[in-house]
Amino acid sequence: MDKKKEHKTIHKIDGVKQPTSTNIISIQKIKLKREKSPTPQIFIENVIKGDISYLSKAITLVESTNTIHQKKAAKILQGCLPFANKSVRIGVTGVPGVGKSTFIEAFGKHLTLLGKKIAVLAIDPSSSINKGSILGDKT
Repeated sequence: MDKKKEHKTIHKIDGVKQPTSTNIISIQKIKLKREKSPTPQIFIENVIKGDISYLSKAITLVESTNTIHQKKAAKILQGCLPFANKSVRIGVTGVPGVGKSTFIEAFGKHLTLLGKKIAVLAIDPSSSINKGSILGDKT
């Protein structure tokens, strides 16, 4: 008898190579950006101009325990101090539920209607870690 052709029920097909999950170009751009840390003078100029991005980065440097960050933060604070006398700082405290957030919101709206600029910095003095953490997610 003639040999019948052998048929396999399972066929192996090579798949497509899985691309890496992270874009290499993006990684290089991020690394390059991190290496180019702005000078304290650039921070000072932008904070004074009201650039919220630089202000938040400066606050991060002030909170950092890294000695390089602390030195840079000290220079930024020194450079911004001459402009601090033009601002008014108000502290609001009270037990939970007393209406601190409601007051801050109402007072803030009132000031903005008068054309004033405001910033709210919420601090939790009961933080068990550093006894005064800045809360970016509150108020």
